Amino acid sequence: MVPHWPASMGMRELSGLLEAKTVGDYRASIEWNRAGEDFADNRYSRGHIWRFDGGIDVPASSSPQVVPPPMSIEAAVDPEEAFVASLASCHMLWFLSLAQKEGFIVDHYSDDAIGTLAMNAHRKMAMTEVTLRPRVSFVGSRQADNSELIALHHQAHEHCYIANSVTTRIRCEPLDAAGEPLDYSTGVQQ
Repeated sequence: MVPHWPASMGMRELSGLLEAKTVGDYRASIEWNRAGEDFADNRYSRGHIWRFDGGIDVPASSSPQVVPPPMSIEAAVDPEEAFVASLASCHMLWFLSLAQKEGFIVDHYSDDAIGTLAMNAHRKMAMTEVTLRPRVSFVGSRQADNSELIALHHQAHEHCYIANSVTTRIRCEPLDAAGEPLDYSTGVQQ
């Protein structure tokens, strides 16, 4: 079940709803088949399919940086990329919602997010840091200045369900409409 909130519902009401109960369950199915390959030699394909409730099938594989081709499929999405994309997507969706509530009209939003796979403090491989590099442009009479942009990104980070669910350090380094870094000395970091 995916909840649908009325457009008039404010952040305070939404936060109250989220505190009151479980919002929903989210499902993903994966499927991998050996396809007759030798499994014992560890040279089998890591290619598999992710299936989501909307009916989309996504080709997936291990990262070619972790398992070299041809055992991994470079054209497929790997779990590390999906992790970075889910953080960037959640941040963007909250940013858009918050900007709309503040009366801004967002015309374009892009993000070239980067995740770092490294050894964590527990000596385990982990996505230790994700850096978001959102670039937003607005139309209309109300244009966000740098301080408003920074505040919106900070709020988006605070609300992002995915960011709130992980221990990965998340940095947000917004760019202005020309692609130049904002003066962001306070930063949004987890």
